[in-house]
Amino acid sequence: IIAIGVSMDAFAVSICKGLSVRRLKPVHMISAAAWFGGFQALMPLIGYYLGVSFADSVADFDHWIAFVLLGIIGGNMIREAVGGDGVEHSDSDFSFRTMLAMAVATSIDALAVGVSFAFLQVDIWIAILLIGLTTGLFSGVGVFIGNLFGSRYKSRSEFVGGLILIAMGLKILLEHLELVLIRYIRNFKELV
Repeated sequence: IIAIGVSMDAFAVSICKGLSVRRLKPVHMISAAAWFGGFQALMPLIGYYLGVSFADSVADFDHWIAFVLLGIIGGNMIREAVGGDGVEHSDSDFSFRTMLAMAVATSIDALAVGVSFAFLQVDIWIAILLIGLTTGLFSGVGVFIGNLFGSRYKSRSEFVGGLILIAMGLKILLEHLELVLIRYIRNFKELV
């Protein structure tokens, strides 16, 4: 579910890239899939190792960190979807420089997701594989959809992605609070 959520920025940008291409070729879809999928896999890995380096010192409030990070990322995606100016700055350039800049820009949120993974019991290799493959698939399909249908689905995909990330952060927080509540109830019963 997180893989789908973080892939929505890349999906939206891929739709815009598809809009800019007059004559769609398979190389356009493969390029978007490789760039966006690769960076969406790389950034959580970097974030994970950054988070692991200080995970022990924040173990008592790690659930709050995951909740806040996912909430901020999701909130920003929703804000961009709702408050965007409707103009996407995209062109048909699939050069190294252009794709690198767009891949980094769309994967910054995945870096923060990787940090939150450090505080959870997550197999990072499976997580980054799922995130990379999901984003790659969404990006390749996004170029095709953009070329076929236009930009009318861009803001919807960002909005849904933001909701998914907020829901995952809330789920993490509620699961932890449930465990804390159960622990307090057990302790109270032992005292009584």
